[in-house]
Amino acid sequence: MSQTDIQQKIASFTSIEQALEYFEIDFDSRFINEYRTQLVKRFNGYLLISKPDDWFSARRALKNAYCKVQRSRLDPHTRSACRGCTSCQRR
Repeated sequence: MSQTDIQQKIASFTSIEQALEYFEIDFDSRFINEYRTQLVKRFNGYLLISKPDDWFSARRALKNAYCKVQRSRLDPHTRSACRGCTSCQRR
């Protein structure tokens, strides 16, 4: 899949759930309902920073956005680990 193909595919999504399902990332629907705007903004930001050139780089951008929003909910003064983050590589 070329860079323009993946960008067109991403542009065709009407919801963040479609993107999560396309990139095969498990998600919690309650979390998505609560943090949808933050997740979409962060994902779009990652796509602007580095244009995805294939399926894997676009998936990495979405996983990073999902994980970043999950980790932002943690208390910054404790060393707690991610809980409930189905895509986290930082456990």
